[in-house]
Amino acid sequence: MKRIAAIFLVCSLLAGCAGKRDELDRAMKLRASLLGCLGCSFDVTVTADYGDEVFEFAMGCEADGRGNLSFTVQKPETIAGITGTISSGEGKLTFDDTAVQFPLLADDQVTPISGPWILMKTLLGGYLTAANEEADLLHLTINDSYEDDALQMEIWLNGEDVPVCGEIFYDGRRIVTMSVENFRIR
Repeated sequence: MKRIAAIFLVCSLLAGCAGKRDELDRAMKLRASLLGCLGCSFDVTVTADYGDEVFEFAMGCEADGRGNLSFTVQKPETIAGITGTISSGEGKLTFDDTAVQFPLLADDQVTPISGPWILMKTLLGGYLTAANEEADLLHLTINDSYEDDALQMEIWLNGEDVPVCGEIFYDGRRIVTMSVENFRIR
């Protein structure tokens, strides 16, 4: 009887490990696809939470396999049409007569408009710390660095293994939430 119980326990443990391995493989497959592609495009609604005030806006985004991102603000109408580019250490906004200014978050590391760029940067090279299934979604936890002030990304992938939601946490507090639609890899 003890042998049967031991065999059952080993099989259970191996089955659990295989499940986690499949989830990690799915995450790494997405990273490989993004690194090897010409680029991707997606629409995103960004919500920035400052604690006492919340800002929401929508953008259309284009990214390349190196993490460079260009965007066009779509909503609200008062800032629609503003375009910009973001890459490591650089950013550029272009506009006619309206400017966008958001206070900085996460000890001056994050602007809400950089949320989609942080999403892509983290998918391309962040440190995957957890992967698990939640309903029909794959939930990934990825840190952008090993530093003490690392940003933590929570990213949910759909059944096609593309992002549908992302959250940026800093010091245990969610500061940016992103709803992702129409994610296409080229």
